Amino acid sequence: MQNVVIVGTGLIGSSFGLALRQAGFDGVITGVSSPQAIADALACGAIDRGAGLQAAVPDADLVFLSQTIGRILDTIRHLDPLLRPGTLVTDAGSTKCAIVDLARQTLTRAQFLGGHPMAGKETRGALAADPNLFRGRTWILTPDEAAELHTPCALEFRTWLSRIGARVLTFDADEHDRVVSLTSHLAQLASTALAATVSDRLGAPPRLNAAGPGLEDMTRLAMGSYEIWRDILATNSDHIERALGFYIQKLEHLRENLRTRQLQEEFERGASLAALLRRSR
Repeated sequence: MQNVVIVGTGLIGSSFGLALRQAGFDGVITGVSSPQAIADALACGAIDRGAGLQAAVPDADLVFLSQTIGRILDTIRHLDPLLRPGTLVTDAGSTKCAIVDLARQTLTRAQFLGGHPMAGKETRGALAADPNLFRGRTWILTPDEAAELHTPCALEFRTWLSRIGARVLTFDADEHDRVVSLTSHLAQLASTALAATVSDRLGAPPRLNAAGPGLEDMTRLAMGSYEIWRDILATNSDHIERALGFYIQKLEHLRENLRTRQLQEEFERGASLAALLRRSR
């Protein structure tokens, strides 16, 4: 792998470029993005040059789509005539079914392997990029068939994921979307709802000054951008609706048992999961 094209040089795309460099990649990294995003990615050293899609893709060994889901879908629609055999196309989209289905229908000249790095920050853009963003974090791959993980280009890509410190986990696309509706999408909506509720009831200081670090921790995700989350919610709505239903049932159970010892079981179950998450990091 000597030519990597990163389409979308924001936080994830630029962090991927920096991570490749830190891991010893000595090929060419080309960014395809807006002029400002390209300038920021060049400034932080995540890419070597900027180019348009039509100029960048024909020489690529790896095309990494790290845009919003809607833009990933639009890019996929234009990729096939530009690709050469042996190229691997992958992505960082937070939902997979819509992306994988479209890629299966439209990409015939090269392999597509859906992906989702479970990493990020509340801040966006290349200037927030971090070469260690993926270290110790799960990177989900969503092949249609297990054999897709063992093609030469996929094996090389997986080797680089290991070198940048990511931990590969494999699901099919629908299982991915079901699982992350609980592990990621529900967390975002819970944080947003909590922050919006407190805002509605307390507003600005001085009452808000009574908040402790718990509220700050719980509302970190609420700083996420609706521009990004709009596409996630739209392309995984069925699974997210079910996840919200489970969460609402649990909240109702808590409300009904504020004066009973049944909440002790919920505290213990919650603490056990929180500890398990922290031990796995």
